[in-house]
Amino acid sequence: MKALLVIFLAATANLAQAACPTEPVYPNASYPELTISTNLGDIVVELDRGRAPLTVNRFLHYVKSKTYDNNLVHRVEPEYVIQTGAFKTDFSDVKSCGNLVNESGNGLNNDRGTLAMARYDDPHSAGSSFFINLKDNNNLDPNKKSWGYTVFGYVVSGMEVIDLMVQGETAYNTQMDVPNAPVKPITIKSVRLNQ
Repeated sequence: MKALLVIFLAATANLAQAACPTEPVYPNASYPELTISTNLGDIVVELDRGRAPLTVNRFLHYVKSKTYDNNLVHRVEPEYVIQTGAFKTDFSDVKSCGNLVNESGNGLNNDRGTLAMARYDDPHSAGSSFFINLKDNNNLDPNKKSWGYTVFGYVVSGMEVIDLMVQGETAYNTQMDVPNAPVKPITIKSVRLNQ
């Protein structure tokens, strides 16, 4: 359990907050498809608004406001997860707009290729940071004793780009105060809704 908490301690950067959406973002998109452009290639993902409506709406708010532009993949855990959405390329914190209600009991599992919200030990502490599962991580799913990590989408194409991310060297990064950060920066250039 301790190792699990260590992996997600740098889950979110909530010190500086932006305004949260009050209206649905892209309301006509039930299963919005987005392209995550990285310096290693593009990843196409589909979000599940039906199963995780609050999470998807918040994620789309961040996409629309370009919050995820010029982000770092700040954590790489081979055979586990890659994580982003907490730090800009200049190492400053990403501005979130408050914590999300945990929607992990929605029937979606933390399987390989799924997107889920990172958080602290508090189940309702997810902000802007999210991760992509590199394998089936049943330990991140909810159970009778604890909340899980909210899955809200999955990779449609570009899993080979994500697999490429884990091949580089990682080390403790003092500027972000996180372990297992890529030594050679991996950047999220933009996240855009596919029209």
